[in-house]
Amino acid sequence: MTKDIINRVANSGLINLDLNDYFPKEKIIEIDLKNFLFQEQVLKEKEFRESVKNHDFSLYSKSHVAIYCSSKAIVPMWSYMLISSKLITIAKSINFGNKSEVLRILCLKNIDNINSDTFYDKRVIVKGCGDGNLSESMYISICSKLQPVVKNLMYGEACSAVPVYKTSNKGI
Repeated sequence: MTKDIINRVANSGLINLDLNDYFPKEKIIEIDLKNFLFQEQVLKEKEFRESVKNHDFSLYSKSHVAIYCSSKAIVPMWSYMLISSKLITIAKSINFGNKSEVLRILCLKNIDNINSDTFYDKRVIVKGCGDGNLSESMYISICSKLQPVVKNLMYGEACSAVPVYKTSNKGI
């Protein structure tokens, strides 16, 4: 007598959510303003404008751009605006910060854009291990996004999930 192997995880109705799926597909390219500064320390307006004018911004086409300044120079806010003005029609998005900071910003935007109605009254496990560099803010964001609508919210894998939130059945 043989028994059929039953995949109880597949039949459980659990939705596995991998936060790595919310990383941007397009590349992120950095622009370090120090490269536009005199001796990488001082912004001289005329030279800065000339340097920006001669820069090949087509390199950033359809990419996410991370603008920051790695030197300790005091950089006026208009300099970020000037760089941004050259990218607006070219880049996929423009953000302040280095590559890892912008990656976090874009992931949070993608999580915020989730249609939470698709998870209404569902049992959701947020994958605990992944290949990407997941930040704590991503886990906080997904919890804030899903808790109001899900039946159960868990962390980990189906075989070893940690309960995070469970809807109360009181009053039903």
